[in-house]
Amino acid sequence: MSVEIGHFALVLALALSLVQSVLPPVGARLRDERLMATGSASSVAGFLLLALSFAALTHAYVVSDFSVVNVVENSHSLKPLLYKITGVWGNHEGSMLLWVLILSLFGSTVALFGRDLPPTLKANVLGVQAWIQTAFLLFILLTSNPFLRSVPAPPEGNDLNPILQDIGLAIHPPLLYLGYVGFSISFSFAVAALIDGRIDAAWARWVRPWTLLAWAFLTAGIAMGSYWAYYELGWGGWWFWDPVENASFMPWLSGTALLHSALVMEKRSALKIWTVLLAILTFSLSLLGTFLVRSGVLTSVHAFAVDPERGVFILGILCVFIGGSLSLFAWRAQALEAGSIFAPISREGALVFNNLFLSTAAATVLVGTLYPLALEVVTGTKISVGAPFFNLTFGPLMVPLLLAVPFGPFLAWKRGDLLAAAQRLYVAVGMAMAAMLAVLAVTQGLRILAALGFGLAVWVIAGSLVDLASRAGLGRVPLGTAWSRFRGLPRSAFGTALAHAGLGATMLGVVAVNSFETETVTTMVPGASVVADGITVRFEGMTPREGPNYREDVGRFTLIRPNGEVTALETARRFYPVRQMPTTEAGIHTRFFSQVYIALGDSAANGGATVVRIWTKPLITLIWLGAVLMALGGFASLSDRRLRVGAPARSRRPPAPVPAE
Repeated sequence: MSVEIGHFALVLALALSLVQSVLPPVGARLRDERLMATGSASSVAGFLLLALSFAALTHAYVVSDFSVVNVVENSHSLKPLLYKITGVWGNHEGSMLLWVLILSLFGSTVALFGRDLPPTLKANVLGVQAWIQTAFLLFILLTSNPFLRSVPAPPEGNDLNPILQDIGLAIHPPLLYLGYVGFSISFSFAVAALIDGRIDAAWARWVRPWTLLAWAFLTAGIAMGSYWAYYELGWGGWWFWDPVENASFMPWLSGTALLHSALVMEKRSALKIWTVLLAILTFSLSLLGTFLVRSGVLTSVHAFAVDPERGVFILGILCVFIGGSLSLFAWRAQALEAGSIFAPISREGALVFNNLFLSTAAATVLVGTLYPLALEVVTGTKISVGAPFFNLTFGPLMVPLLLAVPFGPFLAWKRGDLLAAAQRLYVAVGMAMAAMLAVLAVTQGLRILAALGFGLAVWVIAGSLVDLASRAGLGRVPLGTAWSRFRGLPRSAFGTALAHAGLGATMLGVVAVNSFETETVTTMVPGASVVADGITVRFEGMTPREGPNYREDVGRFTLIRPNGEVTALETARRFYPVRQMPTTEAGIHTRFFSQVYIALGDSAANGGATVVRIWTKPLITLIWLGAVLMALGGFASLSDRRLRVGAPARSRRPPAPVPAE
């Protein structure tokens, strides 16, 4: 019965979405407050219905209701409860339901907390959100219904893909969707403003918190996905430039540019046209990612679906929303004011510089991702564009961008002094030079590129710290005064410093791993030892073990460091009988920011020897810790009262006394 309730709630949500897509925009056109007010009520009601539908599907998974096709194909009665729940979105149909649920969550949040928005703008925003929601609800009900019945019901399910039976599935997709789908609000604000014909600094102030929220979630989601693939696939890598990885990275790059562009528009009423275009392109890239994952045009461990009919449906959605919004932009852009003028050397100029390189980097990743697909369609030739292309094109674009990052906060608006900004960054310059000299000394001058990379990463980190110290007046005022100023800095200042420092930390981890990682592949028997980067790795033997829905052979290892420190480490090969699939469970030992990573290969024919892959990865955890810092920086900035629309500071002045008559 709960399955029918979930299906009926989904249909009702579509009906409400259709109402929301028509009445509020018509009300905005006619300046009818009653029609515009229907947007908020229908948005909240639609979210509640979708939440009910999602809860019904979750209940079917928890109780192993194998009368539902989706549960049969993606669950098993022996599967642990956590993976039964995460299995709800570990498949195409369930993940699309989660996608639309999050879309409605953002729309209902605007409805509830957008009280200070102009009524016509709010009505148009909710209307645009409803257009997107209607399209994807139709997609779910017509091609991807998660509530289809299986008659007769089988006694057991087919289990979930073993790679997805991991805690990462509980975290990665929801975070990623909160980022992907969150950019729909920026898109809706852009389209609504183009319809309304009003784009100004107030518009940028309304849209920036939503962009910041989506960007922070997307940052965390990409980082979690990278770490999940790193430890779950047993391949030892943290980024493969997989097309579906790129599909999440492209909106992150354009979303970062959008954040900085919206800041210029809010502070200086400049870059209006560019900001609106970025808002449209960022969500368009999110839609493109949805198409790549679910169309069947890509073969990837990330891909959910391979049904061409679904791909054609999503392609139609892409054409309507991307083509329609860009056409509206082309029609309205000429009527938009250009905004204020600023000198090239200024904070606005630094942010424009940032935008140019981020947008070019996103375009580079887009070309590398789509070119093989386009070539196959046109000529039938299959090629792959891998890490060498992206490293040679994307990497150089990041160097000038990272060099410029610390300068931005030290440049004045409208017209800045580059020399004065450089003089205030002398401490950061000194720290970067010291890092480069240290690397050159350790490597005896043989790793020049590594030294430059370390110096650039330290430059970004130190620049963010110098920014906070300069704002507090450290070195110019007494220490107590500086501490008082530091504590009184706005949260957005701490958020910016955290995000920039996180970027530097991630780069530090990337450079360290790419420059100093070691890999040892060998065949070992119990009792054998091998030395990897100064660490003695001894193979103690294999032990069979039974799990709830799998069997595994556990390899036991002992790590002996040069200082005599001894650590036990386990890694395993698992086999899932229902799916008839093996997986590798890597053994990872973390010490400070570095890791030793061990994965088992196949056993030799006699059963005694085992192929073992051993990696030593210096400072690799900084890659993900840096991303966490970036996300925390976004949330810290979001907590700044000045960035929260509808929450102006209350006056502390007592009310004026009423004169006696």
